[in-house]
Amino acid sequence: MMRTRETPLQRIRLLYVEDEENLARLMRETIGKEFRSFRLAMNGREALERFRQERPDVVVTDITMPEMDGLELAESIRSIAPETPVVILSAYSDTEKLLGAIDAGVKKYFIKPFDPEELLEYLEDLATKIGERERYRLGDSFLYDRKERRLYRNDEPIPLTRRELRLIEALLDEPGHLLDSEAIRKLLWNGEASNDAVRVFVMRLRGKTSRDFLRRETGRGYALNLR
Repeated sequence: MMRTRETPLQRIRLLYVEDEENLARLMRETIGKEFRSFRLAMNGREALERFRQERPDVVVTDITMPEMDGLELAESIRSIAPETPVVILSAYSDTEKLLGAIDAGVKKYFIKPFDPEELLEYLEDLATKIGERERYRLGDSFLYDRKERRLYRNDEPIPLTRRELRLIEALLDEPGHLLDSEAIRKLLWNGEASNDAVRVFVMRLRGKTSRDFLRRETGRGYALNLR
């Protein structure tokens, strides 16, 4: 059975902020099903609380709202997670406020009334870039998706244990992408394992992937094959 790949939009969580309830519900009905999740917030303060709790991938927000406007929300989000894109929805009367959009870290803005399809098209491009940022190309046709926490080879998923996933992510984070046996023992078993246990663990991981997926550098440790 052929595995159906997700679209870029189906991989992201969207927080949509709009104080006009009917418009918010209309957007959810129009584009909400396209996303992994589509959350609504009715004002900036509610949106900020949702953002802290759920950490969506993208925020789309109206600019004029009670309690906290869209630019204040964007500034608050930037202080928490500067990599999160914020898209502003604005009426023509908000032109002066839009001058501060760049300082607030806003990625893009749309003038109301806007075409939902244009917004969707932009968000799809954004989702693609976000996905590429979370993916790592490894040797022998492997790809590690950090967002999904899955390893693929030629688009086929490879089942891994929690320890195996933890090692891969640690190697991706480590400068030089290399860890010695002692570091791996501390990482995976709090030091309560032998070097033989590390070797068996590596052998099993190679059995699921390939011998070259995780290479051993004599006297230095283990490293992912990044190429």
